[in-house]
Amino acid sequence: MTQNAGWGSTGAPGPGGPAGPGGAPHWGGWAPPPPPQPGTVPLKPLGLGDVVSATFATLGRHWKQLAGVMLAVLGLCLLVMGLLAGVAVAAVYDHIEPVFDPPYGQDPAAEHLTPIIVAGVTLFVLLFAVGLLSMAVVTAACPAVLQQAVLGRPTTFRATWRTALRRTPSVLGTLVLTGLIAGAPVLAAMAVWIPVMVVSVSGDDPSPAALVLLPVLLLPAAAVSVWLGTRLSLAPAVAVMENAGPGTALRRSAALVKGDWWRIFGITLVGSMIAMSIAYMIQMPFQLIGTFGMIPIMAETGEVAEGSGPPTGMIVALAFAFLCIMVGGGVSQMFQIGYTQLFSNLLYVDQRIRRENLAQAILAELAAPAPAAGPVPTPANPPANPPADTPADTLAHTLTDSDAPTVAHPDRPEPRPGSRPEPKTEPEPETEPDTLPDRPKDD
Repeated sequence: MTQNAGWGSTGAPGPGGPAGPGGAPHWGGWAPPPPPQPGTVPLKPLGLGDVVSATFATLGRHWKQLAGVMLAVLGLCLLVMGLLAGVAVAAVYDHIEPVFDPPYGQDPAAEHLTPIIVAGVTLFVLLFAVGLLSMAVVTAACPAVLQQAVLGRPTTFRATWRTALRRTPSVLGTLVLTGLIAGAPVLAAMAVWIPVMVVSVSGDDPSPAALVLLPVLLLPAAAVSVWLGTRLSLAPAVAVMENAGPGTALRRSAALVKGDWWRIFGITLVGSMIAMSIAYMIQMPFQLIGTFGMIPIMAETGEVAEGSGPPTGMIVALAFAFLCIMVGGGVSQMFQIGYTQLFSNLLYVDQRIRRENLAQAILAELAAPAPAAGPVPTPANPPANPPADTPADTLAHTLTDSDAPTVAHPDRPEPRPGSRPEPKTEPEPETEPDTLPDRPKDD
């Protein structure tokens, strides 16, 4: 555990002489060693540059797992949406023509219009639910990958997929509650403005004051929504990494952000701008290829005789352009979602390192010796269904296991100076530092 020797004050004098201005050592002086970095994230309080570089490093190392989960979710989402749209069209097929192609001079009858409206509203709600569920799976996959990236461990698509599915209900709850809580001020402002606007328009002398009232209500409401959204932005990471429910995740996020709101808001804003810029650069070549691929065929199309149908080349060009735009948009969206989520998850790790000594807990787990592989006695009457073998390596308990009280339940009182923990039946390993908080007993 000598790796932590240089984590003190940067202005402290070293063995080679006193530190210079700003904590920098003089020539020939002693410089503190770099912080330990078992994975893609240095175990120290992270600055903006550290978060950006660690996000790219995590994407570079685990892009296959993230891309696999996103493609699987996208395929299932499109399949379900297509089935729902097909069912909706089949249910109101007999009413489509009377509504969209009524006889000349006649309005669609209510008996045909009502089923179309009901089917459309129902389809919209179902498609929105499917999209939100898909987003929850992808959001849960990013912390699942980051858990292994912090520890420096490889992961697989299967492990990431199983973890994401297991934590999807909690992540879905956090997304829904965050949207409702953060969007409540804007909804309240609109609920006040819409009746005022309706009354103003319906009167004999419409007043422009109703239009001026909208920005007056929306500006403070939007500011409150941004404040609430930032306070709750770490909830998905808490739901996955701490195996917490939606309510607990929201409270934990608010507690972690408290006191650092401006810092987290600024870093999140920068990360979002980086993600949007790179996503745009990814999408631009696909759009250019699709657009320039259509120019020669569009020129030939102008020479086609009037009244003839569209040539085959034009159809192929349009299909090619549409395919390029779709592929470019899909790749750019996958990058933007993955980068933004990993960026936010790293802010959660940073807050845990700053406030809850997460770096020491990870190092303690890394330094803990694996259980010795000795001879296993064979029982006289073995059970009919023997339990599955548990892996000898238990380092994943640091960030991933629900049975890990060290990280999953960090809210515990700090030990008093000079006090010693109560004697326990099982002595703790000697390699575990004394600075770690006591582990709570299992329920």
